[in-house]
Amino acid sequence: MFSLYITGTDTGIGKTLTSCALLHALRGQGLRAVGMKPVASGSVWHQDHWENEDAQALQAAGMPGVAYAQINPFALEHPLAPELAARDAGIEVTLPPMLSAYAALAQQADALVVEGVGGWEAPLSATMMQVDLVRALKLPVLLVVGLRLGCLNHALLSARAIVADGVHLAGWVGSHVDPEMARVEDNLHMLRARLPAPCWGVLPHAPNAEPAALAAQLNIPVLTG
Repeated sequence: MFSLYITGTDTGIGKTLTSCALLHALRGQGLRAVGMKPVASGSVWHQDHWENEDAQALQAAGMPGVAYAQINPFALEHPLAPELAARDAGIEVTLPPMLSAYAALAQQADALVVEGVGGWEAPLSATMMQVDLVRALKLPVLLVVGLRLGCLNHALLSARAIVADGVHLAGWVGSHVDPEMARVEDNLHMLRARLPAPCWGVLPHAPNAEPAALAAQLNIPVLTG
């Protein structure tokens, strides 16, 4: 099964848009692709449970008929760091519910796209970092680089941390978060030269873009060679 963990150079830099575009690209290749957001902060009450907007987007981009609870086992109300949001909710984010949800999704899917929180070093709880989940699931990592001033530093530090943690950095995607960024192509050239993984594509600045329309901007070498 194709599976991948999506992290970013920061929060709000296009992880969800990239994840949804990937899901559409995978489904375009005939795969039963499903998105997962193990932990999500900033949720609204929906009938009898909390739901997060990013997790809803992943659910919509993936194959139909997948239960929300499996896609997002920890939906936290407050838009804070997960450790703080979980503390406010009086719960603890732990591995077993996330591993159980992942296993349930894996039984239904050919491809799983798992979206993390914030940047790579954003903790999931007081005792758990994202690398703990990635190691438990044995997933390669795709880094979403927010293209704006400072992206070289953020991208190189993130890549160094991922590699130092002993997990596989499969590639990176550029995401145009600042439409006014100067010398974008020069920055992309430097990123391609310095990051220790291939570029899987560059997504344009498109605040209201449909992820399906961006799927063609991505190249997935794991599948297409």
